[in-house]
Amino acid sequence: MSVIKTLYLEQVLNNHSQNMLGKTVAITGTTSGTGYIAARELARKGAEVLLLNRQSIRSETAYKKLKQEVLGGRFIEVECDLQNMANVDQAIAKIKSRIEVLDVLCNNAAVMALEDQATSDGYDIQVQTNVLSHFQLVKGLMPLLKASKGARIINHTSMARLGGPLQPEFFGKNGGNLGGDGTQEEALAFGGPRWERYHQTKLANFVFTYALNNRLEAAGIENVMCVAAHPGLALTSLAATSAKSGGMDANAEFMKQAQSAEDGATGIIRAAMDPKTKAGDFYGPDQWKGFPKHLTPESDLVTDENIEVFWQGCEKAIGELTL
Repeated sequence: MSVIKTLYLEQVLNNHSQNMLGKTVAITGTTSGTGYIAARELARKGAEVLLLNRQSIRSETAYKKLKQEVLGGRFIEVECDLQNMANVDQAIAKIKSRIEVLDVLCNNAAVMALEDQATSDGYDIQVQTNVLSHFQLVKGLMPLLKASKGARIINHTSMARLGGPLQPEFFGKNGGNLGGDGTQEEALAFGGPRWERYHQTKLANFVFTYALNNRLEAAGIENVMCVAAHPGLALTSLAATSAKSGGMDANAEFMKQAQSAEDGATGIIRAAMDPKTKAGDFYGPDQWKGFPKHLTPESDLVTDENIEVFWQGCEKAIGELTL
């Protein structure tokens, strides 16, 4: 898929993973890129992998390819359209009907720098896809996670988490009224309203990790933990998708700094399988690319104010997440 040499995947698999036989993993966004690679490698380690995707030719093709690449691999397709809350509820119901225990939930799927438009539910398309629907999955699947001896919830953030604080309006039914699309010059320079909406979602993913861990600890739940990861700059279809709507230039010089999709996936792979992982751990390159190190979370991002905006916004949209 990429001409960029993969440097770190084998090291992570050899030194920062474990046998996943007997474990069940759910991953959103597995048709390509980091989600596909994580699904493949977790299955190779023995996990049963639930593939949560919007039903499409891409999802069918990815499923068939995974079955070919991982002979004997256990994959279950689950239709899950993160841009439709009713469909996410249906996915939750289907998962509950198939399994009783969930060991890993990887909130991987994302869209980037899309136009200012609303989903059918009224929320911004980036916010609902990247944040609200993942909160909905955690809320709905929490009983299965609590049934695990040691469950992990992995939130995939990015370097775009860095920036200003979370703002309440991004969590409301304001799709199509969150700054517009901005100029092409702004978009190509990773600025303007498209990228501010994306920043809000990636910061929200990051804050979710620590907000949920606080609540799990307060509730005395020790067998479920939340972990964060980021891919750095990786060559995946995410950039191409954004470029189609004018969000960025997938052929820009900046993209020549990217690492392979395989190396981009190493953060979530380590978060899912490193036996030494603890609640609140954060994995990824320390800049745009590199080995997925154990990083120190930025304290200026995980503030009481950001946690309050995140939690109130998500629960108003999705409902109370009870533990």
